[in-house]
Amino acid sequence: MVSMTMRYRFIQLPTFYHKFSGRYAPMCHTMSSNILEQKHHVSRDSRGKILGGLRGFRGCTVWFTGLSGAGKTSISFELEAFLVSNGIPAYALDGDNVRSGLNRNLGFSKEDREENIRRVAEVARLFADSGVVALCSFVSPFEKDRELAREIHIQNDLPFYEIFVDTPIEVCEERDVKGLYKKAREGRIKGFTGIDQEYEIPSNPDIVAKTVGISILDSMMEVVNFLIENGVLPDDLASEGGVRELFSYKTANQQKDILTKLPTVAITEVDLQWAQVLAEGWASPLKGFMREDQYLQSLHFNSLVGDVLTTMPLAIVLPVTTEDKNRLTGIREICLTYEGKAIGTIRSPEFYPHRKEERIARQFGTSSPNHPYIKMILEGGDWLVGGELEVFERIRWNDGLDDLRLTPNEIRRKARDLGSDGVFAFQLRNPVHNGHALLMQDTHKTLKDKYGKKKPVLLLHPLGGWTKDDDVPLPVRIRQHLAVLDEGILDAESTILSIFPSPMMYAGPTEVQWHARARLNAGANFYIVGRDPAGLPHPDQPGTDLYDPTHGSRVLSMAPGLPGLEILPFKVAAYDKSVGRMVYFDPARKGDFEFISGTKMRGLARSGESPPDGFMGTKAWKVLVDYYLSLISTTNSIPNGQTH
Repeated sequence: MVSMTMRYRFIQLPTFYHKFSGRYAPMCHTMSSNILEQKHHVSRDSRGKILGGLRGFRGCTVWFTGLSGAGKTSISFELEAFLVSNGIPAYALDGDNVRSGLNRNLGFSKEDREENIRRVAEVARLFADSGVVALCSFVSPFEKDRELAREIHIQNDLPFYEIFVDTPIEVCEERDVKGLYKKAREGRIKGFTGIDQEYEIPSNPDIVAKTVGISILDSMMEVVNFLIENGVLPDDLASEGGVRELFSYKTANQQKDILTKLPTVAITEVDLQWAQVLAEGWASPLKGFMREDQYLQSLHFNSLVGDVLTTMPLAIVLPVTTEDKNRLTGIREICLTYEGKAIGTIRSPEFYPHRKEERIARQFGTSSPNHPYIKMILEGGDWLVGGELEVFERIRWNDGLDDLRLTPNEIRRKARDLGSDGVFAFQLRNPVHNGHALLMQDTHKTLKDKYGKKKPVLLLHPLGGWTKDDDVPLPVRIRQHLAVLDEGILDAESTILSIFPSPMMYAGPTEVQWHARARLNAGANFYIVGRDPAGLPHPDQPGTDLYDPTHGSRVLSMAPGLPGLEILPFKVAAYDKSVGRMVYFDPARKGDFEFISGTKMRGLARSGESPPDGFMGTKAWKVLVDYYLSLISTTNSIPNGQTH
């Protein structure tokens, strides 16, 4: 084995001081006198204003070097996904990928290796100059070649950061799925770095990244924090890619003290659900109930506008009465209470008119007072109050389901603990039938086969806030989902079942964008949007839908402000009578298919009948039958035909 010794090389070229690296760097070789550099008409600052979700020029090159199998590409690809998901344009250049295209005419001789690195450095320089963070993962064994890559960037006044991925060769060999080390040791590959080709350890890398006993995510975050320290990335990306929570965790005595000192406002159960949404970070970057400028942006742009364009199509607001507004105007802090208990405070409250008709018409596309959520808005206060929210403790509902109410940061940690390299989210407010399961199973396979994911994880995420009266209650849906997992219809080992605390507004394509935004905050990379996912029957026109069933997915596929979230197409599944199971609908033989609507499903369950074999798991179906039979039993037990 060739020992890996540190070498120092001195390139005898004129030098100059580079502001990004803080080093004196050698000048590159001069170009031919017949070539004249053409100056761009667009400045880097101008590019930075329009490129990516986070405004500002961030172009640079991050160069990962190390032995084959060290983990360079794993960290680079993880970093690429992290940056893109946070609105920062990035592109990962990998050795194998580049050698299959741009550098396919190069071998592995010393001269070809040098040319390989020179070409890659020039390409990376162009990426960086355009404002993209270029991520290069190359063995690049020679210090002279890496210095040349740095010089190319320094000459163009661009940041260049060298990351040495320091993994012992024996670990690299254990990870070698391609068997390259084995072939090199057998003499079937010549000039293999670390075996019969020397690797020159970087003499002065910007970071030495370890990959033994540390996760890829943690290695990646080390690079993120370095880029933050060097001004490439904004400070708010330092929290492991999580979201900011609004909890202050006051003790019971502290809560009582605040309750006696501050003026109070009593909130409703739905208001409390929105407070939970805000406090747990689902609506990040909101730091509280919307102030008027945020409310107007949401209402008119479907987004929050700032350094980052963030999809936020629903007005997350707190209505109050005129009496409360008059009583609290000028107060610096108010305490929110629910059923007499202090929940949290709003600091520097801002009161503004609740223009209900405008809000309703813009958000719902209808002003019908028979719409269930519109009815609540019309019955609410005539003023809105916004401001920074502080919640004293985790909101618990004590219904036996609190352990399933994971916050966005908890879901991220859970996915990491499962070894996930991709999370796909599926929201539903109805029971899971085998058509849903088929779509989720197919998505899992697609992420592995098409996207190269090794361990995709499903976020099965039923909506757990307020829903209309005739929807299946949350406890029943959770029992049904658990039965689906218990029967093995969905793989429990690669599924996170969690409750999404948001109320349901039934606002159609507008609300669909909110559902996607929230899942993005929970770390989802892919989102399955179904048919009419936030719709309902028209409240005034029986037999028609309020929203076009296809518009939710179409709008979401075009929505701005969702960087890093890929929308996966929904395929319509129906019961195929010819094979006795749920399959994707084939219009060419539509006579073989039966569509079992929610209404028909509820009718079968109420009558105690079974659906066709293969429509839903046996245990899962029994949960629904038991629920609907309990309703009949309860109704029959009420004297004189009274209802609840």
